[in-house]
Amino acid sequence: MAYTSLKSAPKAFDQHKRLIVVQVAAVVAIVLLLFSKPSLSEGSNGHELMETVGFGLVLICFLGRLWSILYVGGRKNDELIVSGPFSMTRNPLYFFSTIGAVGIGLMFGSVLAAAALGLASFLVFRFTARREAEFLAGKFGAAYTAYAERTPRFWPNPLLYQDQDQWVVSTGALKSTFRDGLYFLALFPLIETVEYFRAAGVLPTLFTVY
Repeated sequence: MAYTSLKSAPKAFDQHKRLIVVQVAAVVAIVLLLFSKPSLSEGSNGHELMETVGFGLVLICFLGRLWSILYVGGRKNDELIVSGPFSMTRNPLYFFSTIGAVGIGLMFGSVLAAAALGLASFLVFRFTARREAEFLAGKFGAAYTAYAERTPRFWPNPLLYQDQDQWVVSTGALKSTFRDGLYFLALFPLIETVEYFRAAGVLPTLFTVY
């Protein structure tokens, strides 16, 4: 019976498709950044506060993704990971990435951009998570069903946290996640540079984003 369930399991979701969607969204966000300005004047207390909160969220995203990959790196479709961040939510990587997307919008100084980026990320990751859940349910059967019943799909529940004493870490996956996370952090100096050129009149402002 176990053999039959394994053979009938759906094919694992192609992560490259998700990455393409995320990359396209990033390009759109950069274009928005180049030719628009936030409603709050740059340098104002409100704008600076929003930038600080945004950077904090991006930092949480960076550290949260590293933490998650310590547990799942290289084994996502081979083992059922239920410890650490995966004991609180079935999709900690997607959760932290969505937080990072919201943070990027806030670093730009726009609540609307933060909401749009956060919603877009949530929808993309929700679709991906559903496809992955189908694969894992087919592969791990009752074990995954029990895990899914006690663990939220997206929003973490800290009260469910559990861990184990030792864990094997994939250094390759950790390096890859660290490199990807640097793109999030690199947006902060990029945004500051764009703001400088916009204030100097080098970049045109086509519209305002609230």
